[in-house]
Amino acid sequence: MGPICSRQNCKSSHGATASYVRQPRERMAPNYLLVWIDASIDEGIKDCQDTLTQLKNVVNDVNVCTKPNQCIQVLNQVDKGRAFVIASGLLGQHLVPEIHSMPQLDAIYIFCDNKSRHEEWAQNWTKIKGVHTNIKDICQALQLAVKQCDQETIAVSFLTINEMASTENLNQLEPTFMYTQLFKEILLDIKYGPNAIQDLAACCRSVFSGNTIELQVINEFERDYRPKKAIWWYTRECFTYKMLNQALRIMNADIIINMGFFLRDVHTQIQQLHEQQVGRYEGKPFIVYRGQGLVKSDFEKLQKAKGGLISFNNFLSTSTDKEVSLSFARSASTKPDMVGILFVMSIDPCLESAPFAFIKEVSYFKEEEEILFSMHTVFRVTAVKQLDNNKDLYQVELQLTSDDDQELRLLTDRIRKEAAGHTGWKILGGLLIKIGQFNKAEELYNVLLEQTSNESEKMLYYNQLGCIKDEQGDYEKAIWYYEQVLEIKQKTLPSNHPSLATSYNNIGTVYYNMGEYSKALSLFEKALEIEQKTLPPNHPDLATPCDNIGTVYDHMGEYSKALSFHEKALEIREKTLPTNHPSLAISYNNIGMMCDKMGEYSKALSFHEKALEIYQKTLPPNHPLLATSNNNIGSVYNNMGEYSKALSFYEKALEIREKALPSNHPDLATSYNNIGNVYDDMEEYSTALSFYEKALEIREKTLPANHPSLATSYNNIGMVYSNMGEYSKALSFYEKALEIDKKTLPANHPHLATSYSNIGGVYDDMREYSKALSFHEKALGIKEKTLPPNHPDLAISYNGIGKVYYNMEEYSKALSYFEKALEIQEKALPSNHPHLAASYNNIGKVCNNMEDYSKAVSFYEKALEIREKTLRPNHPNLAISYNNIGLVYSSMGDYSKALSFHEKDLEICQKTLPSNHPDFATSYNNIGNVYCNMGEHSKALSYYEKALEIEEKTLPPNHPDLATSYNRIGGVYNDLREYSKALSFYEKALEIRENTLPTNHPSLAISYNNIGNVYSNMGEYSKALSFYEKDLEISQKTLSSNHPDLAISYNNIGNVYKNMGEYSKALSFYEKALEIRQNTLSSNHPDLATSYNNIGVVYNKMEDYSKALSYYERALDIKQHALPPTHPSIKNVKESIEIVKRKLERIFDI
Repeated sequence: MGPICSRQNCKSSHGATASYVRQPRERMAPNYLLVWIDASIDEGIKDCQDTLTQLKNVVNDVNVCTKPNQCIQVLNQVDKGRAFVIASGLLGQHLVPEIHSMPQLDAIYIFCDNKSRHEEWAQNWTKIKGVHTNIKDICQALQLAVKQCDQETIAVSFLTINEMASTENLNQLEPTFMYTQLFKEILLDIKYGPNAIQDLAACCRSVFSGNTIELQVINEFERDYRPKKAIWWYTRECFTYKMLNQALRIMNADIIINMGFFLRDVHTQIQQLHEQQVGRYEGKPFIVYRGQGLVKSDFEKLQKAKGGLISFNNFLSTSTDKEVSLSFARSASTKPDMVGILFVMSIDPCLESAPFAFIKEVSYFKEEEEILFSMHTVFRVTAVKQLDNNKDLYQVELQLTSDDDQELRLLTDRIRKEAAGHTGWKILGGLLIKIGQFNKAEELYNVLLEQTSNESEKMLYYNQLGCIKDEQGDYEKAIWYYEQVLEIKQKTLPSNHPSLATSYNNIGTVYYNMGEYSKALSLFEKALEIEQKTLPPNHPDLATPCDNIGTVYDHMGEYSKALSFHEKALEIREKTLPTNHPSLAISYNNIGMMCDKMGEYSKALSFHEKALEIYQKTLPPNHPLLATSNNNIGSVYNNMGEYSKALSFYEKALEIREKALPSNHPDLATSYNNIGNVYDDMEEYSTALSFYEKALEIREKTLPANHPSLATSYNNIGMVYSNMGEYSKALSFYEKALEIDKKTLPANHPHLATSYSNIGGVYDDMREYSKALSFHEKALGIKEKTLPPNHPDLAISYNGIGKVYYNMEEYSKALSYFEKALEIQEKALPSNHPHLAASYNNIGKVCNNMEDYSKAVSFYEKALEIREKTLRPNHPNLAISYNNIGLVYSSMGDYSKALSFHEKDLEICQKTLPSNHPDFATSYNNIGNVYCNMGEHSKALSYYEKALEIEEKTLPPNHPDLATSYNRIGGVYNDLREYSKALSFYEKALEIRENTLPTNHPSLAISYNNIGNVYSNMGEYSKALSFYEKDLEISQKTLSSNHPDLAISYNNIGNVYKNMGEYSKALSFYEKALEIRQNTLSSNHPDLATSYNNIGVVYNKMEDYSKALSYYERALDIKQHALPPTHPSIKNVKESIEIVKRKLERIFDI
């Protein structure tokens, strides 16, 4: 949350005499819609047109569909209100099972030619309310259903007895209770202009366009309306009734203002009738009834409100006929999401209360015994009883409250303080800002500004317009308006007047939003200095500049200073404000954000939830501050790795902002950005990129070229491209971000660390390790200076540096950094956090490369366990875990397990990644390795070539991964005895490595070894020996004495000496190789079999057949356990055993 805009409370000497002349601005969302679906509909035919006209006379919004999927699409778009469907018999039979469970669907009507045929299947579906053969019957049924909907959608608010325990808790009542009361008082006070009726008629025509009957009624209203006919027009149940009730239900200020004069006239006529009728009651209490449905969530509130208050925020229609009311309640109880309620209302006519009247004589419907209460009538809930043993049908007994009800009076006094010092349109403007309807507030204040020459009033209007423009993201205009206020104040007030502090705060807020933090800090400090001189130490106004200064320090990366100021603000507010005051929510949000940034997620969540709880109790449902709170909670859940919860809260925030803010508001960009973050973390990259680009588009249109929020967008887009393997694009966006950060932020700002880390990560992926290390170390340097020692961001840097060292094959250094990261994360994160899985994975990789296989498997399995618990089944991080475990099993010689895990990895890649993604090459190479080790060379070659094809398209020509692939393919050709091809690929690999690696790099040893193998197989033993010795020289310098690669070198040299007939030298090297393998490998590892076999061969050549047989048999035993039965080396060993046995037999025969 940013700094706080102080809305100045300037007093005026003028009353509510200004006329606010408006033009219609927007269509009103329908309270209900109708879908008519029939394959034979043709809107060009007169019969069809006549049917549509009849339907629109009942339900204004009619959607025509000819296919089931069109109907389903329309219903899925219904966000608010109710839907009805008229379906043909044939289509309905197939469509009803698809739509019946939709909560927004109220009723279905079948329109057909064969009633008896379709009644058979229709009786199985409760939402089918009838099968009809003519449209007139359907229209009559619809009229009843619409009336029922109108009954059910009346706005109701509740206040429990606990919430009324003290005046401090009175602000816990539902926001609609509070704002409807204010609207009522404001609209009754305002004097309306001469064109009010015409303005309302114009507005209604835009809503009911195409509805011929309703348009005729609107024309009649414009021509004939008089205040003494207000109730007649209200009870007519035409546009007046529909629009006013819906506007009051959803707090649509535009419609309420347009209908303000009508609302006042209805209230006034009820009041007049009440005064005329009061004598007929003879002081005797009486009962009236109302039957309706309540959604189950509202019914739960009602049950809790027993003993408390209930407010009907529309005009309330009741009846003296209990059975009629009960029938409405029973009908509502049959709906799956509703509870039917029979309200039994006890009315004492002797009490001074909200006015009510019997309206039979003035009503449109003369035959109905209706009692109409004015809007915002408050009752006390005395009993809630179940009816007919039906869990969805209740009788609720209410008692009308009097105006001198002590608790209600305290409540209304508190509400009126919201508008202290003003009347009429000025109060309304402030209320519009408070409920987040900024465009309507701006329009109102511009009109008021044009109509005044009073400096005090101008100052109020300029201030409110500045606040509106700040909320809309129009910062230059906001500063201009606020500076007009400051200029007036500086001419008339002393230099330390508290009102000047308000202006400094407001201008500072806008500079903060523009990313100009030094200007913002200077202005906030001026404000604090004035208020410290003029206010007592714990005055609530001191909290605002403390919060604002804290917020600026936060964005400057000085977290300890920021937290200190936010805590000062909270301390002041807790001492001076009621427990649910919205300003406390500001403090809770600010401290929550600091805890989130400092990695203290549980504390952060606790503070943000406190803030949200307050806002839900004190603000209307679409207020931007609710979006802020949902956003903050989403951020914490995202940082905790609970992505589904994060997405849910971010989407709630976006929904609110899309309804409340203009399409280019920066807060919308924030929401798009946050949702993109979650999708990126979930590795749904195309979706993430789409949201990030929406955010960037808004920011580029609305922010200065060097605004830090643009850097955030560039970093996020760069991150997606990096994750997609498009490194050059990623680097370009990261560098744009870094350029902005360097221009706008202090040298140790954490955002700079983020940019350095991001660039370091891309260079690491591009195998430019020195550059990668340099950028990661810059990032770490900043973080160590600015963050607490266990902040998770430090772990990110340690992991980044560890990854570079791992890729440089400096494993001990890599392990050290990975362990530092893990130590922090185990202290700071929940046990199933994805970052822990990443750290376990990193340590597992190092252990695998250091041949500590059991430890490697242990860490990899810890990572996999977390990922299987927290990620969707095809998440790429699961593929990483499967791949890593496969690598360890391959290193351990357990090829069947290795292949199983690598194939799981590949399956996920195929479902989630683009076809040229580098991860595909990794998967193909790993499967190729397993097949190669299993002796299935053609399969191995196929996978290696797939990998090489991707790498040659995506990597630079001297990339080390290309050398690795050339080596692999060379190895297969060597095994296939195509030596010239093998030598060609091995030499390509060697050329890359000699150009890019230091002279003693282990990868060079591998290349020398491989080329030596080919020359050995070609019988060029002197060349082979030369390359093998180069390999051994490097290996002895760089590897531990028991490293398996040394065993390979010894083994290869032994092979050459054996082939050269120097058997004693060969035996010496073979035995060195065997000793290493016995110390480091499992007892059934195939490489042990190779050593036993080689020694057996030498003893055979030396004619020591008994020793030869012993070693051959050991080799065979291992190979039969580790290799498939058709593996050629098994056959070869068996043949060798047979040969030695025959030789031994000949010796014994002699």
